[in-house]
Amino acid sequence: MVDAFMDTWKLVDSKNFNDYMKSLGVGFATRQVASMTKPTTILEKNGDTITIILKTQSTFKNTEISFHLGKEFDETIADDRKVKSTVTLDGGKLVHVQKWDGQETTLVRELNDGKLILTLTRGSVVCTRTYEKEA
Repeated sequence: MVDAFMDTWKLVDSKNFNDYMKSLGVGFATRQVASMTKPTTILEKNGDTITIILKTQSTFKNTEISFHLGKEFDETIADDRKVKSTVTLDGGKLVHVQKWDGQETTLVRELNDGKLILTLTRGSVVCTRTYEKEA
Protein backbone atom coordinates (compact mmCIF):
# COMPACT_ATOMS: atom_id res chain seq x y z
CA MET A 1 0.00 0.00 0.00
CA VAL A 2 2.83 2.43 0.80
CA ASP A 3 4.20 1.93 -2.74
CA ALA A 4 1.40 4.09 -4.16
CA PHE A 5 2.99 7.14 -2.47
CA MET A 6 6.39 6.56 -4.07
CA ASP A 7 6.69 9.27 -6.71
CA THR A 8 7.68 12.91 -7.23
CA TRP A 9 4.98 15.38 -6.17
CA LYS A 10 4.74 19.11 -6.92
CA LEU A 11 2.81 21.52 -4.68
CA VAL A 12 -0.17 23.00 -6.54
CA ASP A 13 -2.34 24.39 -3.72
CA SER A 14 -1.88 25.40 -0.10
CA LYS A 15 -4.50 26.53 2.41
CA ASN A 16 -3.78 28.02 5.86
CA PHE A 17 -0.01 27.31 5.78
CA ASN A 18 0.92 30.69 7.32
CA ASP A 19 -1.42 30.11 10.30
CA TYR A 20 -0.03 26.59 10.74
CA MET A 21 3.56 27.90 10.81
CA LYS A 22 2.52 30.68 13.20
CA SER A 23 1.05 28.03 15.56
CA LEU A 24 4.48 26.38 15.59
CA GLY A 25 6.17 29.64 16.54
CA VAL A 26 7.87 30.16 13.18
CA GLY A 27 9.01 33.78 12.82
CA PHE A 28 7.45 36.26 10.41
CA ALA A 29 10.35 36.44 7.91
CA THR A 30 10.65 32.65 7.68
CA ARG A 31 6.87 32.33 7.23
CA GLN A 32 6.96 34.86 4.39
CA VAL A 33 9.67 32.95 2.52
CA ALA A 34 8.14 29.53 3.21
CA SER A 35 4.69 30.66 2.06
CA MET A 36 6.09 31.67 -1.32
CA THR A 37 8.00 28.45 -2.02
CA LYS A 38 6.55 25.67 -4.14
CA PRO A 39 8.21 22.53 -2.80
CA THR A 40 8.57 19.25 -4.59
CA THR A 41 8.25 16.17 -2.40
CA ILE A 42 9.95 12.96 -3.46
CA LEU A 43 8.97 9.73 -1.73
CA GLU A 44 11.28 6.77 -2.27
CA LYS A 45 11.52 3.29 -0.79
CA ASN A 46 14.59 1.09 -0.50
CA GLY A 47 13.70 -2.16 1.24
CA ASP A 48 12.07 -1.24 4.56
CA THR A 49 13.45 2.31 4.52
CA ILE A 50 11.23 5.10 3.25
CA THR A 51 12.82 8.43 2.35
CA ILE A 52 10.97 11.72 2.01
CA ILE A 53 12.92 14.47 0.27
CA LEU A 54 11.49 17.98 0.33
CA LYS A 55 13.02 20.28 -2.26
CA THR A 56 12.07 23.91 -2.74
CA GLN A 57 12.46 26.38 -5.61
CA SER A 58 14.26 28.95 -3.48
CA THR A 59 17.27 29.28 -1.27
CA PHE A 60 15.09 28.04 1.60
CA LYS A 61 16.02 24.72 3.13
CA ASN A 62 15.93 21.32 1.52
CA THR A 63 15.13 18.56 3.98
CA GLU A 64 15.39 14.81 3.80
CA ILE A 65 14.25 12.16 6.26
CA SER A 66 14.65 8.39 6.14
CA PHE A 67 12.68 6.12 8.43
CA HIS A 68 11.12 2.74 9.01
CA LEU A 69 7.34 2.65 9.46
CA GLY A 70 6.35 2.50 13.12
CA LYS A 71 9.83 3.26 14.51
CA GLU A 72 10.58 6.55 16.26
CA PHE A 73 13.41 8.63 14.81
CA ASP A 74 15.10 12.00 15.39
CA GLU A 75 14.17 14.70 12.90
CA THR A 76 15.29 18.29 12.42
CA ILE A 77 12.51 20.35 10.88
CA ALA A 78 13.09 23.10 8.27
CA ASP A 79 12.76 25.73 11.03
CA ASP A 80 15.55 23.91 12.97
CA ARG A 81 13.30 22.39 15.64
CA LYS A 82 14.50 19.00 16.84
CA VAL A 83 11.61 16.55 17.17
CA LYS A 84 10.93 12.88 17.78
CA SER A 85 8.94 11.53 14.86
CA THR A 86 7.03 8.36 14.06
CA VAL A 87 5.42 7.54 10.69
CA THR A 88 2.80 4.82 10.44
CA LEU A 89 0.52 3.52 7.70
CA ASP A 90 -3.06 3.82 8.94
CA GLY A 91 -5.98 3.00 6.65
CA GLY A 92 -4.02 3.85 3.52
CA LYS A 93 -2.70 7.11 4.98
CA LEU A 94 0.89 7.91 5.98
CA VAL A 95 0.55 9.44 9.46
CA HIS A 96 3.62 11.41 10.61
CA VAL A 97 3.58 12.56 14.25
CA GLN A 98 6.22 15.03 15.47
CA LYS A 99 6.73 15.61 19.22
CA TRP A 100 8.93 18.14 21.04
CA ASP A 101 8.90 19.85 24.43
CA GLY A 102 5.49 18.40 25.34
CA GLN A 103 4.02 19.60 22.04
CA GLU A 104 2.83 17.69 18.99
CA THR A 105 1.84 18.15 15.36
CA THR A 106 0.50 15.62 12.88
CA LEU A 107 1.13 15.42 9.14
CA VAL A 108 -1.18 13.06 7.24
CA ARG A 109 -0.42 12.16 3.62
CA GLU A 110 -3.17 10.48 1.62
CA LEU A 111 -3.92 9.85 -2.03
CA ASN A 112 -7.15 11.22 -3.46
CA ASP A 113 -8.03 11.28 -7.19
CA GLY A 114 -4.37 10.91 -8.17
CA LYS A 115 -3.27 13.76 -5.91
CA LEU A 116 -1.23 13.67 -2.72
CA ILE A 117 -3.08 15.54 0.03
CA LEU A 118 -0.97 16.63 3.01
CA THR A 119 -2.99 17.70 6.06
CA LEU A 120 -0.98 19.42 8.80
CA THR A 121 -2.70 19.69 12.18
CA ARG A 122 -1.55 21.49 15.33
CA GLY A 123 -4.29 21.87 17.91
CA SER A 124 -7.21 23.57 16.18
CA VAL A 125 -5.10 24.84 13.27
CA VAL A 126 -5.39 22.76 10.09
CA CYS A 127 -3.47 23.32 6.87
CA THR A 128 -4.10 21.43 3.63
CA ARG A 129 -1.46 21.22 0.90
CA THR A 130 -2.23 19.52 -2.41
CA TYR A 131 0.42 17.96 -4.64
CA GLU A 132 0.20 16.54 -8.14
CA LYS A 133 2.55 14.04 -9.74
CA GLU A 134 5.37 15.75 -11.53
CA ALA A 135 5.38 14.95 -15.25
